Amino acid sequence: MWRIALKMLTGDRLKYFGLIAGIAFAALLIAQQASILVGFIRQTGAFIRDTAQADLWLMDPQVRFSQDPVPIRDTVTQLARGVEGVEWAIPLFQGYTRGKLPDGTRFTLILVGLDDATLMGGPPQMVQGELRDLRNDRAVLIDAVSSPKKLLMRQGGERALTVGDRFTINDNEVHIVGSYEGRRSFFWEPVVFTTYSRSLSLVPPERNQLSFVLIRLAPGADVARVRAALEARTGLMTLNNEEFIARTADYIATETGIIVNFGMAIALGFLIGTLVAGQTFYNFTLDNLRHYGALKAMGVTNGRLAGMVLLQAMVVAVLGYCIGVGLGAASGKAMESAGLAFSMPWEIPAITAVAIVSVSAIAALLSLRQVFKLEPAVVFKG
Repeated sequence: MWRIALKMLTGDRLKYFGLIAGIAFAALLIAQQASILVGFIRQTGAFIRDTAQADLWLMDPQVRFSQDPVPIRDTVTQLARGVEGVEWAIPLFQGYTRGKLPDGTRFTLILVGLDDATLMGGPPQMVQGELRDLRNDRAVLIDAVSSPKKLLMRQGGERALTVGDRFTINDNEVHIVGSYEGRRSFFWEPVVFTTYSRSLSLVPPERNQLSFVLIRLAPGADVARVRAALEARTGLMTLNNEEFIARTADYIATETGIIVNFGMAIALGFLIGTLVAGQTFYNFTLDNLRHYGALKAMGVTNGRLAGMVLLQAMVVAVLGYCIGVGLGAASGKAMESAGLAFSMPWEIPAITAVAIVSVSAIAALLSLRQVFKLEPAVVFKG
């Protein structure tokens, strides 16, 4: 019976390939859109992952995401250093500010100020220059990957800023002494690194300008006890790297509507797959009603016929799934090389497989109604 079912499935090549194409398109849409969504969500934590030398981040409880500017008192750093179990605590400045290229082009940047003594929290991989070059007069670092797009001068021909160039931040001239390669970020603005003291001199003065305190715990310290002591002493909030990444991702996902947009695309893929596969399966079943009638006349039960149709559906589902997810992964490689967000963890192919099997099962069940209502006598009609 199973061999007969497969021969019926592949007998009409046009409908056979049409079924596979419909399922493959649905799998492609579901896997690709879900991977783009995951890629965007992971990019929201790029800055935190690049600054992962610390165990804890000390910040204002009102901070909603990694680039949220909620300053705290400068004295918090000294308070944190006095807590038992803290190996070191260093200040970190981060904030949006204005810059101007030599050709007069104005832009918004994210300025990051590293601790002058240790330079902890700096970019993980330098491309040109060294991190210690930040101690030079008016020195800054730029992102070697994003600068060709985000720091582009167009006067007298297009040219991106590079090491050795100068530009201004709030009318203060700075000198590019090096470049780094950071993780691709969800936030568009270029990230410029300098020292903590210099960053405070480059931005408009405020009463409180400290953004975060990075904290490394002493070996063997009780994490929960140290966190409780820090929060009690400073009145602020502590988060580890994963908690801060999750907090940032949750805020971006809920406040930007990104989940709704990509969720609609994923749902559309499921709907298209169901409609295409259902319609094609229905027509396929109608075209083979005489064959099913002959099988019924020979004593084949509805249960066995249902098994045959489900086998056909699963064969199409497996082939369409493999083609669709394969195309999705291939397109993701191309998207990554172009700098777009894409990340396909194993959960996405697994969820896609469940969705595609469900689509195919629904399509098979819709077509089975005609098989169950079929009278064996139909095979004897002219």
